[in-house]
Amino acid sequence: MREALEGLFRSVGLRVKVFGSTAELTRSTLPNVASCLVLDVRLPEVSGLDFQVELAAAGIYIPIIFMTGHGDIPMTVQAMKAGAVDFLTKPFRHQEMIQAVNRALAVDRKRRAEYATVLELRLLYESLTARERDVIALVSAGLRNKRIAAELGISEITVKVHRVHIMRKMRARSLADLVRIVDVLGIHRDKPARI
Repeated sequence: MREALEGLFRSVGLRVKVFGSTAELTRSTLPNVASCLVLDVRLPEVSGLDFQVELAAAGIYIPIIFMTGHGDIPMTVQAMKAGAVDFLTKPFRHQEMIQAVNRALAVDRKRRAEYATVLELRLLYESLTARERDVIALVSAGLRNKRIAAELGISEITVKVHRVHIMRKMRARSLADLVRIVDVLGIHRDKPARI
């Protein structure tokens, strides 16, 4: 099956790496490109579903396409709930597998692009001073400059200066853009309890 799939994928111009076991895959260095894993549910050492859980626990988020000759609805539901992109029952048509791989690669490209965006935003956030981080949290919580100044014990003019620096450093074009960035980064934005 591995050889047949390798030939199929190569025939449509995909780069392929095959593994004889889950241990072989975990020992190898995965390429830093959009990828997916075509995985049989029944494997010699560990079930494909258990291996899916192990990968997630190890922080390896690679889209998985499951294939099986003995699938049932609960098994399919379990795989899909755990993030599988597709679940194909053998025998499947070549075109079904190629379409599933293309969907999985598109999912991984999107995930990688989002990760790169978050990483870039995190670097920008780390360039902020401690005071600017205080201000960005309060601005994104919806507080006005006067309230932020009172909360932080600084002047309203100083808050305005910090806001200008924050907008520039975070490359935000508007307040709405800044709030979106804060949401993406998961910065805590609760309004302070003091009045």
